[in-house]
Amino acid sequence: MHGAEQTQQTHAWHALDPAEAAGALGSNPETGLDPTEAAERLSRCGPNRITAAPKASALSRFLQQLKAPLVVILLVAAAISGSLGEWVDASVILGVVLVNAVIGFVQEDRALKAIEALSDMAAPTARVVRGGERRLIGAEELVPGDIVLLAAGDKVPADMRLLHTRELQVDEAILTGESVPVPKSTDALAPETELAERANMAWATTLVTRGAGRGIVTATGHATQVGRISELLSATEALDTPLTAKIARFSQLLLYIILAMAGVTFIAGLAQGASWQSMFIASVALAVGAIPEGLPAAVTITLAIGVARMARRGAIIRKLPAVETLGSTTVICSDKTGTLTRNEMTVQALWAGGAHFSLTGVGYRP
Repeated sequence: MHGAEQTQQTHAWHALDPAEAAGALGSNPETGLDPTEAAERLSRCGPNRITAAPKASALSRFLQQLKAPLVVILLVAAAISGSLGEWVDASVILGVVLVNAVIGFVQEDRALKAIEALSDMAAPTARVVRGGERRLIGAEELVPGDIVLLAAGDKVPADMRLLHTRELQVDEAILTGESVPVPKSTDALAPETELAERANMAWATTLVTRGAGRGIVTATGHATQVGRISELLSATEALDTPLTAKIARFSQLLLYIILAMAGVTFIAGLAQGASWQSMFIASVALAVGAIPEGLPAAVTITLAIGVARMARRGAIIRKLPAVETLGSTTVICSDKTGTLTRNEMTVQALWAGGAHFSLTGVGYRP
C-alpha cells in the first residue's frame, strides 16, 4: 500500500523517525509532493474538511415541533371537535398548536443560521511546499504527504508528523484538555505512547502559540483525531431533557384520566337511560374541554424568553428545552482547563509495602 491511501488508516506515525514517516507517505521532506501527485491524492482522499450532517429541510424541522405528546393530544382533540361541528373550538386549538410550532421553529432556525455564520467566518489556509516551491493554499486542498510550514498564530490544518521544530509550542486544550502549550520535538516515541503525550505530532484545529516548525500531513478530514470526535458526537443518541420527560409523563397521565372520565360519563349516562349518541357527544366534549390547550404555548413562550436572555449574553441555543436543562444543572465537574469531564478519577499507580504497582483501566472500567 502506498501514499495517501495508506495514511487514511491508523498508523503509529509517532513511532517512526521523520525520514521513515516521509518515506511511508511517499513524499520528500524538502521538496514536498509534486503538484500532479497532490491533485491525484486529493481526488482519492477528498477535501480536507469535516462534512456536516445533512441539514433537515424547513418543513421537516417545522413538523418536528408537532411531535410532542401534548401537542399530539391537542391535534386529536381538534380533529374530534371538527368532526362534531365545533369549528370554533377546533380553530382555537389549532391556533394554539400553530403558534407553539412557529415559535419553536423560528428559534431553531435563528440558532442554525447563527451557527452557520460562525462556521463560515473561518477560511483557513496552509503554507505548503509542493514541487520545491512554497505556496499558500486553502486548507481543504491538503492531502496526506503534504509538507506544511507552521508558525506562531497558525491553526494546525491537519494531523501531521513533525519533521523539524524551532521552539515550537502548540495549544492542544481543544483536543486533550491540557491548559499549558505543549513543547514539540521530532524524536520518535514508543508505539504505546498516549495521544496527549505524542510530542512529535501536531493535531488538526490546535493552535501554534510559539516558534516554528515543518510537518508532513498524515491524516485529513474525517481521518483526523478531531474528525473521529465529530463522528462519535454525530452517533450519540438524543436524550430527553428533565422538562420534556416530565411533560411526556404528564401528557400520558392526563390522557388516561381524560379517557377514564369520558368513559365513566358515557356509562353513567347510558345507565340513566340517555341515548348512546347524545352520551358519546357529551363524553367527547368533556374530553376536549379537559385538555389544557394553553399549556404547550405557555411552556414554549417561557423557554423562548430564556433563550432570548441567553442570546443577549452571547450563548447560542439551538433547541428550546436546552435552556431548561441548563437551569436544572446543579453541579458542573471540570478540570483545571475548564474542560467538561465525566468526573471519573482514575488511579494510575500505587506504592505499597515498598513496591510500586502500575494500574490499567480508565474511569469505572477496570
